Amino acid sequence: MISVQAWSDAQRLWDFQQMHHEPRPCSAGIVLGGRGPGVVGTAVELYRRGMVPVVVVAGGAAGERVVELGVPAGAVLVAPDAPDADGAIRGARALLDGRGVEVGSVLLVTGPYAERGAHAAARAVWPEAEVVVASPPLTLREYVDAVQDVRLVFDILVGAQQRLPRAGREAPGAVAEAYGRLCAEGFTGRVVPA
Repeated sequence: MISVQAWSDAQRLWDFQQMHHEPRPCSAGIVLGGRGPGVVGTAVELYRRGMVPVVVVAGGAAGERVVELGVPAGAVLVAPDAPDADGAIRGARALLDGRGVEVGSVLLVTGPYAERGAHAAARAVWPEAEVVVASPPLTLREYVDAVQDVRLVFDILVGAQQRLPRAGREAPGAVAEAYGRLCAEGFTGRVVPA
């Protein structure tokens, strides 16, 4: 059973990770974590709203899903699968550059737990581009219900938080304390070894 304190700490990390950007028209959309609940659907909705003229996805399965949900195949570019946001963004940039797409701004679509990390990765890989981040409008409880594995979701949150300092994003004290307590409770399944 997950303690009330662990839920509170996970909520603090969840809230900190979200950047609350207002989606706006960008040169390209990049889907990160296309297997996460609602990520592909959110990308498709943003395309339909005219926020991006092209959607880049990492891996063919996500690309097929984007097309199934209504984005024309000609507006979907499939980059190679990547192990992390940095690799996916590098792959998307190379693909767009190779196609001659002028990119002044990118709209990243990712899981709610990964907005800050995705933003930091894009700023590092693409410093000249304006970066906007969007994610499915899910609460922590809704996300846990969709994944159906609270321990996995807490592990993912802790792993996402752990990687932020590497991207130059230090957490405020209360967030760092929540992260420490979750680590102490064993939610370290997605922590990268030092």
